[in-house]
Amino acid sequence: MVFSNCLRSSGRTGIIASEEEDVPVAVEESYSGNYIVVFDPLDGSSNIDAAVSTGSIFGIYSPNDECFAHIEEDSTLDSVEQKCVVSVCQPGSNLLAAGYCMYSSSVIFVLTIGTGVFAFSLDPMYGEFVLTQENIQIPKAGKIYSFNEGNYQMWDDKLKKYIDDLKDPGPSGKPYSARYIGSLVGDFHRTLLYGGIYGYPRDKKSKNGKLRLLYECAPMSFIVEQAGGKGSDGSSRVLDIEPTEIHQRVPLYIGSVDEVEKLEKYLA
Repeated sequence: MVFSNCLRSSGRTGIIASEEEDVPVAVEESYSGNYIVVFDPLDGSSNIDAAVSTGSIFGIYSPNDECFAHIEEDSTLDSVEQKCVVSVCQPGSNLLAAGYCMYSSSVIFVLTIGTGVFAFSLDPMYGEFVLTQENIQIPKAGKIYSFNEGNYQMWDDKLKKYIDDLKDPGPSGKPYSARYIGSLVGDFHRTLLYGGIYGYPRDKKSKNGKLRLLYECAPMSFIVEQAGGKGSDGSSRVLDIEPTEIHQRVPLYIGSVDEVEKLEKYLA
């Protein structure tokens, strides 16, 4: 509600699509604005009571004029909503900007407008965000993997083989390290800084995984690509996926280029 109210009153927003809303909402009060904003207001909410990192994720698209056509008196809300759904269902490659805010030991705001990735930290003394990292580049490879291995028995055999091989010390004598918070923003932020791979695969219970394309996978993939990394559904680029519905779910593998490409070879 806080996000929606701020976006409604900004005068720059035409359509809001939230993980918490069944359909996109046309912002009638601000038809002078026309950006389409998609967001997950509170990622990792199951961790709140344990004071573990949570966050907010967003993406911004340019408008589709169909959604702002003059609304006739006899138009039904359904017809307006249909146009808005068409407007919002754009591939991530159309994103103008994306970012997330992580609420942890400090409040960190990470943003890209398509010209690199920048991180800001909240200075509580002044109540303002201060630039703390610019042009963030994810390491090309990393020895950290972040998967919920509680679902291991429900994964397909190719993915099991991949995970098993990560645990094999091999000639180096050192296996990959497992790190899983259960908060996409927290796990992604660590991966962005240290390298490695984060994955939320499909399994026997969730045929397409649990993460939503519009609100989570596409914005995070836009960010990671701007930092020199890669976002994949296991076989193709996440940003190239054309959404067919607002709450569409897709598998997500995201992180260092070498690590994501290694996983894709296992799944091929």
